[in-house]
Amino acid sequence: MKIIYLHQYFTTPEMSGGTRSFEMARRLVDKGHEVHIITSWRDKRCHKGWWLQDIKGIKVHWLPVDYNNSMSYRKRLAAFFKFAGASAVKAASIKNADLVFATSTPLTIAIPGIYASKRLKIPMVFEVRDLWPEMPIAVGALNNTLLRWAAGRLEKFAYRNSKHVIALSPGMKEGVIRGGVSSDKVTVIPNGSDLELFSPSRYREELFNQKYPELAGEKLIVYAGTLGKINGVEYFVDVAKACQTIMPACRFAIFGDGLERDAIIDKANKLGCLGKNLYIYDPVSKNEMTQVLGASDLSLSLFINLEPMWVNSANKFFDTLASGTPIAINYGGWQEDLIQSSGAGLVLPPSDPTRAAELIVDFLNDQKRCIASGEAALKLAREQFDRDKLALQLEHVLLETVKK
Repeated sequence: MKIIYLHQYFTTPEMSGGTRSFEMARRLVDKGHEVHIITSWRDKRCHKGWWLQDIKGIKVHWLPVDYNNSMSYRKRLAAFFKFAGASAVKAASIKNADLVFATSTPLTIAIPGIYASKRLKIPMVFEVRDLWPEMPIAVGALNNTLLRWAAGRLEKFAYRNSKHVIALSPGMKEGVIRGGVSSDKVTVIPNGSDLELFSPSRYREELFNQKYPELAGEKLIVYAGTLGKINGVEYFVDVAKACQTIMPACRFAIFGDGLERDAIIDKANKLGCLGKNLYIYDPVSKNEMTQVLGASDLSLSLFINLEPMWVNSANKFFDTLASGTPIAINYGGWQEDLIQSSGAGLVLPPSDPTRAAELIVDFLNDQKRCIASGEAALKLAREQFDRDKLALQLEHVLLETVKK
């Protein structure tokens, strides 16, 4: 197949952020398919217009569009629509393609996807990474009545013009079906675990300790990801503060950036834990994350206490599993079920960080349980979330869509 793969925020392992599209695309290329990624370059200082790069055989078409996690919601919307318009024209210019594969977020990626699909008379497969408009409404990011209406209409329009829809979790599939799509047109392909990249054998303790001497030699708890409002990472600060009393030697580390970063730093300063048992670092590349997770005794995936967030398929969850590191979450849903049934980690109370700290300390003091949880995490990654197996599922969906 010749595939037009639309993803506004494509990243490689040399960058920070999720690499689902890169990992899927390179595996499709390895299977003999031609893949054109159409995406944005988030720094306009480097290039003025579209530019092409070959990455592992993937043809990546970059367009400079300013974007970062600290931008206001209004500025983000402007970036979404700017890219949607430009990428529609670029996608439609790729001749002899067999299929358009458009992956959200943002939901506006459906606009160039549908345009190219109609213009080139080829089918579109739409991938849902977050449920729109349910998610932004739930977190209070989409309060304007007109914008809510428009987002709902765009969601329905995207589904109606897709030959098939991929959802990243069972809960997302249910949301897509509520949006009017028949269940036989929706396939769940969750985020995956990159077993080779995050193999525990790749961890080098001496290298990590040289770079982060303040974290060396102690129990280490990590949050690595976006510092946005929906992530609720102030909870992590509260847990760190509580641990100062019950396990002072424990170290907490945040690797990330986002709209709430300054507020998190301010809170950590006020509580007296920043630079003592809590350290905050800039985001690191996916490649460097292998060392961070390898050094960690526990990795946390966090969200604010809202049930609509339970359908998420957070990259950090699956990266943690692949590294053989125990995982802890503070929300319910399908990932809670996975942890409870497998023993891969902890489920923490979302509204009681002090109790969460006690549970974490009890866990870290039980060496046998820690080892067993790490082994269970790796087993879960191998058996259910191996990226190689998930890429084969994706290829099957795309091939079947082209045949219809």
